[in-house]
Amino acid sequence: MIAKHVPMKSVAKSDFASLVQYLCATQHKEERLGWVAVTNCRSAAPDAAAREVLATQAHNTRAKSDRTYHLIVSFRPGEQVDEATCRAIEARLCEGLGLGAHQRVSAVHHDTDSLHLHIAINKIHPTRYTIHNPYYDHPKLGQLCTELERQYRLQPDNHCARRGGAACRAADMERHGGLESLLGWIRRECQEAILAAQSWPGLHRVLQANGLALCERGTGFVVIAANGTAVKASSIAPSCSRPKLERRFGAYAPPEASRVVEPPAKTYEKKPLPCRMDTTALYARYQEAQQQASARGAAERAAVRASKERQIEAVKQRARLKRASIRLLTRPGLARRLLYQGAGKPLRDQIDRIHEDYRQQREAISSRYQRRSWVDWLRAEALAGDREALAALRARATAQGLPGNTVGGTRRPVGARVPVPCDGITKNGTVIYRFGSTAVRDDGDKLTVSRGATEEGLQAALRMATQRYGPLLRVGGTADFRAQVVQAAVGARLAVRFDDALLEYRRQTLLEQASARIGDRYRAQAVLRQPAALSRLDRNGLIGTAMRRGSGRHRPGP
Repeated sequence: MIAKHVPMKSVAKSDFASLVQYLCATQHKEERLGWVAVTNCRSAAPDAAAREVLATQAHNTRAKSDRTYHLIVSFRPGEQVDEATCRAIEARLCEGLGLGAHQRVSAVHHDTDSLHLHIAINKIHPTRYTIHNPYYDHPKLGQLCTELERQYRLQPDNHCARRGGAACRAADMERHGGLESLLGWIRRECQEAILAAQSWPGLHRVLQANGLALCERGTGFVVIAANGTAVKASSIAPSCSRPKLERRFGAYAPPEASRVVEPPAKTYEKKPLPCRMDTTALYARYQEAQQQASARGAAERAAVRASKERQIEAVKQRARLKRASIRLLTRPGLARRLLYQGAGKPLRDQIDRIHEDYRQQREAISSRYQRRSWVDWLRAEALAGDREALAALRARATAQGLPGNTVGGTRRPVGARVPVPCDGITKNGTVIYRFGSTAVRDDGDKLTVSRGATEEGLQAALRMATQRYGPLLRVGGTADFRAQVVQAAVGARLAVRFDDALLEYRRQTLLEQASARIGDRYRAQAVLRQPAALSRLDRNGLIGTAMRRGSGRHRPGP
C-alpha cells in the first residue's frame, strides 16, 4: 500500500468542487467508481458537500497556500480490499495527518490495474477556520502505511524514499506518460561516465559525446540537451552539484571554444521508453496525429474567433444606427439620454452572450483536440481496435501481469483484438469487461476475475477463455474460486477441460451426477406418459410397492 500527497502548484487549480467532480465521475465506465463517502459534512451528497467545503474555505481570507489536500492510497495489483477496511484505513491516515476532524470526500476507483482510494480533504478547519498544513508528511505517511499493512495483513511496499524530488517527478512522468525523460536517459546512458570524469575538460568531453552541455544557471549548474531540455546537475547525482564539482576540479572552467567538437555519438530525444517491442512506427503515427489535432484545433479556434468578432461588429453596427436615429428624432435633453440608456443595455447583454458562447465553443474545441500523452493515445487506439497499440501497452516494462483469481490456457492466446465491447483499458494494456456485477480483466496472458463473481459472470469468463485459449484451461487462485469455476462450467455444460487433475476429476464427477439426475427424471417422465405401461405396472403391484419404498413404509405383499 502506498499513500501519496498530490500537491497543486498553483492556488488557482486548487478547486475542491472540481476535484470532487473528478472523483465521482464514472467517465462512461461501469468499473471505475466504487463507493463514495462524505465525512464531517452536514450533507451526504458529494456535490452538496463540495459547496459546503467551499463556504468553509471562504471564511479564511488570510491563507495563501493550497487549501485542499489530495491524498491517493494505492494498493498492490490484484489486491482486493473490502469497503470496511478501506474506510478504516482512510480514517487512520487522516487522523495521523492531523486532518481527522476536517471535511473530506473519499472515493474508490477500480479502473486501473491497482485498486486505489482518492481522499479530498479540506485543510480549513470547519469550526475554527484555521488552515492545517501537515508538516513533513511523506515519512509520516510511510510509517502509517507500514502499520496499516501489518494490522490488515496487506502486501507490504517499500516506503523509504530512494529518490529526490526531481528524480521522483521524472519517474512519474515516465510511468504515466510513457516517454523517456532527460534525467532518466542520462542516468541510463551516461551517468557512470559523468561520475568517472576527473577534470573539467574530461567532464565537458563526456557531455559533448552524448549531446549534452554543462551551463551556469544562477548559483548552480544545469545540463542542457540539444533539443533545449534542461535538468539540474545535482539531480543526476549528489556529487554533480556545483560545490562538490568545484571541490573536486577547482573553479569552474567552461569548455574551450577553439577545440573542434566532434558530432555526438548519441543524443537525447523525447521518445517512448524501451520496451519489449519496436514502437518506432507507432510513435511516428502518434506525432502525426498530434500535429493534425493541433492544426485542426487552431483552425477551429480561429474560425470561432472570427465569427465572434463578426457578431460583435454586427451588434455594434445596429446599435450605432439606433443611436443615430435617436439623435435625429429627438432633441438634446433628458429624453434623449433615457433613449440612449435604453439602447445601451441590450447592446451590453448581446455582447455578453456572444462572449459566453465563444467561451463554450473554445472549451468544446479544447476538449475535442486535447493533447494526449503517448500512453493515452495508445489506449484510445486500442479501444478503437488497433492490435499493435494494445500490444505496445502490454509490452511496457510496467506491465507485469495480474495476480489473483485467474483463468488461462496452456497455449498462446489467439489474437490481441478486443473481442466484445469493453469497459476500459488500463495503461498496462489490461482490458476490463463487465458481465453484470462481475469484472473480468484480460492482461494478454490470462483472465483475472474479480472477487465475489456470480455464476453467470464466471460462465462468461469461461466462454471468453475457450475462445482465446482453447478448451484446455488453467485455473489459479483460491480454493473457493477454483471450486466456483468448476461448478460454473458444469452448470453451463461447457466443453472445457482443466489441466489440474483434481479439478478435472471434480468436473467429471459433477457431470456424471448431473447426467444421472437428468436421466432419472427423463425416465420417470417417460413412464408417466405411457398409460398402458402404468396399468400393467399397477396390476403387478409395482407402483404401490415403489411408492411404499420411497415413503419408508414398505410392507411385504399378500
